[in-house]
Amino acid sequence: MDIEEINIEIPENSNIILGYSHFIKTVEDLNEIIKTTIPDSRYAVVFSEASGERLIRYEGNDKSLIDSGIENIKKISSGHTFIILLKNAYPINVLNAIKMCQEVGNIFAATANPLKVIVAKTENGNAILGVSDGFSPLGVETEKDKEKRRKLLRDIGYKF
Repeated sequence: MDIEEINIEIPENSNIILGYSHFIKTVEDLNEIIKTTIPDSRYAVVFSEASGERLIRYEGNDKSLIDSGIENIKKISSGHTFIILLKNAYPINVLNAIKMCQEVGNIFAATANPLKVIVAKTENGNAILGVSDGFSPLGVETEKDKEKRRKLLRDIGYKF
């Protein structure tokens, strides 16, 4: 078995959600969750089948995000994997609804940071072992850093 690090291309001003799901119905269910939860967003849902025709299935309302999602899924090449790319929205807006989707088994990442997927290449195909999301910490926040964090969360409307 070989282990490979896959660099995921996240389009500018976008966020990605990477997860595992077990059924072809996933692509439509995730599409409905995003469309009804954050209707003004631009998005793509891309899902790779693990059996049957083993196609890459997709939905969404932004061709460039769909194309990017398809290219990233091809690089990962792991069955029952999905990628959601979002613009004009954050994963926090839909993450709980996605986790509650009956087909979703796991979320590996929800980020806008540089993302690398660690993949094991097996006889059957690839398997996601984990992810590297962003970079390692450089220190511990100070009181000034805490003030800055709290202000940011209020400025963007996530805290009162």
